[in-house]
Amino acid sequence: MSAEPSVDLPVPDSALVVAAHPDDAEFQCGGTLARWARHGCVVHHLVLTDGSKGTWDPSADPVALVLRRGEEQRRAAEALGATGEVVLLGHTDGELQADASTRAEVAAVLRRLRPAVVLAHDPWRRYRLHPDHAAAGRLAVDGIVAARDPFFHPEQLEMGLDVHRPSALLLFEADEVNHLESVPEQDAAAKLAGLEAHTSQMETTHFYRLGPDEEADALAGFRSRERRKLAETGEAHGMGPAEAYHLITDKL
Repeated sequence: MSAEPSVDLPVPDSALVVAAHPDDAEFQCGGTLARWARHGCVVHHLVLTDGSKGTWDPSADPVALVLRRGEEQRRAAEALGATGEVVLLGHTDGELQADASTRAEVAAVLRRLRPAVVLAHDPWRRYRLHPDHAAAGRLAVDGIVAARDPFFHPEQLEMGLDVHRPSALLLFEADEVNHLESVPEQDAAAKLAGLEAHTSQMETTHFYRLGPDEEADALAGFRSRERRKLAETGEAHGMGPAEAYHLITDKL
């Protein structure tokens, strides 16, 4: 029998979430980020793609959508209470590659912002459909290795970006959960506010697969679904609402 998951890291001084798309951070770890920010953590966002395919409206203008989604991400970070940077790398949505040049970009952000904790997609999750999520997880893990070791991208050190090693990595969308972060009501509310700041997504994708009892009021249904996910995650381990992760500390 596997051990029960650990619960609630000490609130770090700083954290960086590495997300494939605008809104991924709010969906996967918004409650955690809101609680940490409320307790003084400087929360940064690093979004790897431009979000240009993030609509099911075939008549949408992709250029305008990119600008809109970047601004939505900034508003979402504010809704969580995040006081750090929102860094948008702008790689084409759906075409993200875990290659050396993109790894260098991620390592540079890690070396510059120097987060104590990194949160990212689990690159080892089985049966994943979206290629950007897998690539983003791989880039976060590879970026951590590159950021800590001086012979990766040494030109960055010459620019004054010293090596950096975070103390913990929390992988969301975890293939194997071994850690939970509690999400009290006020932080669940902040998570929802962050999600709802992504207004382009509220027009189509956020309301996908709502139950038949929720269709009469899509926004209420969306809120109910997200709260239910938090509650079910915690209930499975005898606690209140929570977000689930695979925690790595001893290999960093």
